[in-house]
Amino acid sequence: MQPVGGRQVLLVRDNRGEQLTARRKAALRINLRELVMQVVSGRVTNAVGRPNPYRIGNDGVPRILPGPGGIVVSHRIGDSCVGLAGDHVEPGAAIRNDERGFVGAADGPNLSLMTSACVGNVARIAGGPCRGAKGLVTGKHGGVNHVLVDFDRRSLFNLNIGDPIQIYAYGLGLRLPDSPDIAVTNCAPGLLRRWRPTWRSGALEVRVTHIMPAAIIGSGLGQYNVCRSDFDIELFDPRVRRRFGLHALRFGDLVCVRDGDSRFGFSWRSGRVTIGVVAHSDSTVSGHGPGIVALLTGSALRIRPIIDSRANLAALYARRPLSPPLSRVPLAGRDLRRATFQREPDEYQML
Repeated sequence: MQPVGGRQVLLVRDNRGEQLTARRKAALRINLRELVMQVVSGRVTNAVGRPNPYRIGNDGVPRILPGPGGIVVSHRIGDSCVGLAGDHVEPGAAIRNDERGFVGAADGPNLSLMTSACVGNVARIAGGPCRGAKGLVTGKHGGVNHVLVDFDRRSLFNLNIGDPIQIYAYGLGLRLPDSPDIAVTNCAPGLLRRWRPTWRSGALEVRVTHIMPAAIIGSGLGQYNVCRSDFDIELFDPRVRRRFGLHALRFGDLVCVRDGDSRFGFSWRSGRVTIGVVAHSDSTVSGHGPGIVALLTGSALRIRPIIDSRANLAALYARRPLSPPLSRVPLAGRDLRRATFQREPDEYQML
């Protein structure tokens, strides 16, 4: 039994990911005929730099590390996102649209890209040596305002900074007619079809790899929208990492945040549940960590998380084999873990 919002909720572990329950389950209905597919585009962006190259970690140590942006060849969805020598690393290719809009804000095209792209959308390289190659939208990163796309390793090696990428945006406005109290955001219909959430006894059973408390949400808490941003979870407390298995988080993991409300922004609210996907890596900086993009949010009585170690985008879309779960310590937590403290001398005895 797992406490959720003050109530005991039974969590069923099923690593097969095929049969969540044996009886009384119903298929998920969505408003498919109402949805509009719209092509939006961006270009592969360079890595983002700051005037000061150092990042001051939660342990007080300044470090120079790879950050967001660019093309990450070494890590993709399915790989560990904890303990890397990096900070807010975005797997695969990061894209944005820097064209100037004619109507509204000057950065309107990129805001449209951030709003319209949904996790699970098809992406296609529209120019350069990899023209025609297809990928998968895996997340969004607020602040730097990047959309993240996974491509096969060969395409990532040959992709150029500045290459145009078109996204077949599909999923904005998606809702569940049988349960209007469950909000769906940033989620493509195809993801739901492969994920296969199912109704049973009045609750939506959803496969996730981890369940965690909203108390560890850091950066992003208080954001007023969920369609252009993500929220970070902090991993600096070793007891919390061990208790919830967060040392084994991977890019693309589908996870549950208890007491997290993501209907209109990221906030803490007892009795609510948010289901999201891990978009970027952990961080050394206080208040930051792996980024979660919200997909579903609703009452804890209406959403029932089911533990499944293969609930990851890489497995659902058969993109690549999953990396084995590893016990990783965040970079900023290693020195503190090994530190030894000596008793301070008594200054009166020194006189």
